[in-house]
Amino acid sequence: MLYSGAGKQIMQKTRFANSLFSKFKGLMFETRKNFDYALIFPFSKESRIGSSIHMMFVFFPIDTIFLDKNKIVVDKSTLNPWLINYTPKKSAKYLIELPQGKAKAIGIGEKLSWD
Repeated sequence: MLYSGAGKQIMQKTRFANSLFSKFKGLMFETRKNFDYALIFPFSKESRIGSSIHMMFVFFPIDTIFLDKNKIVVDKSTLNPWLINYTPKKSAKYLIELPQGKAKAIGIGEKLSWD
């Protein structure tokens, strides 16, 4: 589960993109009806460039949340399909991809957690 800093549940299901292939694939070729989870990307180090993403072959908008090494939100955005590149405003250690609208109540500076 993915939780806000106040302990409120944001998403019941979580998946992790731990391998190089799963990080590359992300949500490419997913369909809306199959996307009912938070996809969490842990990166090897905190970085702006290393946590950049694209939306090629993602066919629907998604919410993205970028977190630092302490799991504090440093950037968030709703990204549209086929965006070539998005680089977070600050260095990030984690990226979370969510269905559109799920990150609405999450603020910059908020601490998130998952299990």
